[in-house]
Amino acid sequence: MARTQLNSNPRTTTYTTSADFCRIFKEDMKDLHLLALLLTADPAKAEQVFVSGLDDCATGNGVFKEWAGSWARRSIIRNAVRLVAPQPRDTNRAQAAAGDPAWPVLPAEVSALFELQSFERFAFVMSVLEGYSDQDCALLLGCTRQTLIAARVRALQQVVRSRELRGRSQTTAATLHPNNSIIELALPKRLATPA
Repeated sequence: MARTQLNSNPRTTTYTTSADFCRIFKEDMKDLHLLALLLTADPAKAEQVFVSGLDDCATGNGVFKEWAGSWARRSIIRNAVRLVAPQPRDTNRAQAAAGDPAWPVLPAEVSALFELQSFERFAFVMSVLEGYSDQDCALLLGCTRQTLIAARVRALQQVVRSRELRGRSQTTAATLHPNNSIIELALPKRLATPA
């Protein structure tokens, strides 16, 4: 625990420890692993990202306790970016798609995300599901804001197309939020219309 002095008023600031991060990763294991899986679209890579994220948090510099949960999620994202290295308009799609017998039965919304190219999937998960700003997403992905926005639009359009193929509404797209709840996204009409 460190003491800081601001305007002559003593204040106690508490930093996270390795034990704090281990507790966070244990308590939020499902959510953090789901985030890794949504980003990588590969169970083995998701496990690797999860373990690397825990290791980075436990051995890295401490952050304020209030930021520990978001720092753990950011660590998962950074490790997924490092492992997958998504590039704009890359050609590597998830090899183990929803039809693979090794996969459990997945909600249609998750299957639609796994069908996306990796860069579009990262743009969608980071900005739409995780709520990162365009600037933060662009910095983490090493691209321009315009490239990120274009990738997110393509991802939203693909999710809508997937839903249309399954007989769903043209103006909404459902996605799986990391807390395991389905959220409906209302899309502007121009985004809901396939290009």
